[in-house]
Amino acid sequence: MAEYPGVLFEVDDRVATVTLNRPEAMNALDPETIESLEQIWTEVRDNPEIWVAIVTGAGDRAFSAGADLKKSIPAPPGSEAERRWLQFQPRSRAQIDDGIAVWKPIIAAVNGYCLGAGLTLLSACDIRVAADTAEFGLPEVRRGILPTLGATQRLPRQIPFAIAMEVLLLGEHMSAADAARYGLINRVVPAEEVLPTAREYAARFLAEPPLTVRAIKEAAVRGQSLPLEEGIRLESLLSNAVRQTDDFKEGPKAFAEKREPRYTGR
Repeated sequence: MAEYPGVLFEVDDRVATVTLNRPEAMNALDPETIESLEQIWTEVRDNPEIWVAIVTGAGDRAFSAGADLKKSIPAPPGSEAERRWLQFQPRSRAQIDDGIAVWKPIIAAVNGYCLGAGLTLLSACDIRVAADTAEFGLPEVRRGILPTLGATQRLPRQIPFAIAMEVLLLGEHMSAADAARYGLINRVVPAEEVLPTAREYAARFLAEPPLTVRAIKEAAVRGQSLPLEEGIRLESLLSNAVRQTDDFKEGPKAFAEKREPRYTGR
């Protein structure tokens, strides 16, 4: 296991586990943690030994309570504190919710509070498992802050518009039960089952052809911003690329031979 400022990172049997590790601050994202995540998400994207990732928070109080406002309040111009503050402002960053495309599947395992930047991180994940005690929200408006990192863009696309506007404009929390009802999360489980359930999902991904999985994710995510005709064209191009892989041949061959396929990611 590698320890970065604010984050633990482990790769085991093609599964990367990213743990926000500031439980004393409810895993709030300070500048050092954001810098760590930039390195980690780039590693997840580029390391061929990683097929799937799980992101979670240390402890049982929070997945992440969002940006650490105590460390990000605007400071005098030209100061080190101001430089840190500017890292929280909109710009292209190597984060999955703001600036980096990771086509490998990412699973969120949520305990406790998932607020602000924690919720935008969740919204960029593909599979979301939450404890029955988890709470979700975007409280930025109450502090005079416009939610960024895709908050105003992804949420209205992922849950009913009226519910998204209530979350964005009022800053109120949503229960795990409501989050599941509106389609924000996949599964609600007891707190002690959150990480095991996420790992079960990861094991299922490992049994599938990784290049096909990534192509499906890319088609689905990119297609959301394309007209239908262009999205179908993208789908076709990615399908043609998958057909050139060894794994594309292995699937039908294993079926014909009545055995489990052995995918290699080639």
